[in-house]
Amino acid sequence: MAESRDEKAESRLKRTANAWRSRYEGSAVQEFFSHLAALDFGNQIILFGSALLLSVLPIVILLSAFATTRVDDDIARNMSLDRKGSQDISGLFTSAHVSFNIGILIALLMSLAGTVAVAISIQEVYEKAFGHEHVRGALNALRCFAWVACAGALLIADGAISKPLEHAPGGPVLQGLVDFASLTVFFWWTMHFLLAGRESWRRLRPAAIATALFWIGFGVFSSFYFSGSVVSDAKLYGSIGIVFDIVTWFIAVGAVITLGAVAGAVWEKRRRRSPTLKEDSPDGHSRRLAV
Repeated sequence: MAESRDEKAESRLKRTANAWRSRYEGSAVQEFFSHLAALDFGNQIILFGSALLLSVLPIVILLSAFATTRVDDDIARNMSLDRKGSQDISGLFTSAHVSFNIGILIALLMSLAGTVAVAISIQEVYEKAFGHEHVRGALNALRCFAWVACAGALLIADGAISKPLEHAPGGPVLQGLVDFASLTVFFWWTMHFLLAGRESWRRLRPAAIATALFWIGFGVFSSFYFSGSVVSDAKLYGSIGIVFDIVTWFIAVGAVITLGAVAGAVWEKRRRRSPTLKEDSPDGHSRRLAV
């Protein structure tokens, strides 16, 4: 009798496992993780975070020195740090008078080349997510450079807009709505621009919305995690501990961009494979619709 009960329990477990396996195979979740595996997600975001640290951060610091503005304020704001975390970040950067010379010029050029490489890595993420071959050549490098310039202009504009919104009535809610709208438009344009128009605006819309939602969620998470982490790591490791947190934040940025692109691409591909068809459109062609 005991053996019979054990056999029945084992049989139920097998049936349950088979049921879950059948649901997983061919599902959106499986396709999502398959895309992440194809992108080599873990290595991709670590390399992305390292590239940001070695190229983007130095050029931001150098340009901030010439513009007589403090880079730590921008970093603390983007990491959603509280007052104590912002103070620890400010202790990492010391302002000094910088005179332009050949060494500064070389540093700027190298950092600029690094930022273009970061843009190319983002481009490759979008190309792999939507199934396109990578475009090479001087024209593509120029395209990525133009994207870097636009992204820098957006960061400057975001810094100018965020401060007034913080003190406006319903500031957090209003700022969240503005951030979501601006991020959706920015990532939508980014994907279309870096893909050189190989994907239509309509097909890129889900990925843009998904990336903006991931970014907003990441901002909420950052406000809870990084504020405490920066303070504790500064006490435990000193200034280098804050660098660890900045690198972690950069890696998470790469994860947000990759997850948003893959989520949108998977949703769009499954929508196009949906068996439900719309009646012939005015131009005489049938179109597939999502269920």
